Amino acid sequence: MEKSIRVLDESQGEFIGVAGDNYRVIVGGEATDDTFSAIDMMIPPGGGPVPHAHPDIQEWFYVLEGELEYRTETGSVVVGKGGFVHIPRGGAIHSFRNVTQAVARVLCVVMPAGLESFFAEFGVPVARGEFPPPLTMTSEIQAKLDSLNVKYGQTMFPPDYL
Repeated sequence: MEKSIRVLDESQGEFIGVAGDNYRVIVGGEATDDTFSAIDMMIPPGGGPVPHAHPDIQEWFYVLEGELEYRTETGSVVVGKGGFVHIPRGGAIHSFRNVTQAVARVLCVVMPAGLESFFAEFGVPVARGEFPPPLTMTSEIQAKLDSLNVKYGQTMFPPDYL
């Protein structure tokens, strides 16, 4: 089946609130034969995921606005506008956090696709630029997260792990 060329403006895509952040799925696996997905992430002050690892995918992060602190087991680095981070396949534990007072934006490319499906199942629909409240962990949310981590082949660690 031949795929059609898609052109989206900044208001289009699937907007998902994930643990206080706003992720816009620009292109998902259904449009790329699951080879990759691209996600425009808006990270409010204090936002960002807990340390996690997913051994079967790799990610690229290109900072569009603001700056984020990326943490790994080997240390941390603040990455500003125009900076680039590559998380290779293999399960390196990583996280990022917005340590500034301004919203940061990063383009995340995931290969192969699939992480956007995790976000869709775990997150909530939001409007462009809308940030859901930060996640308050309950036993019900933890059980859902544990199930999704198994389904999507990832492991999450406590916020203070790195």
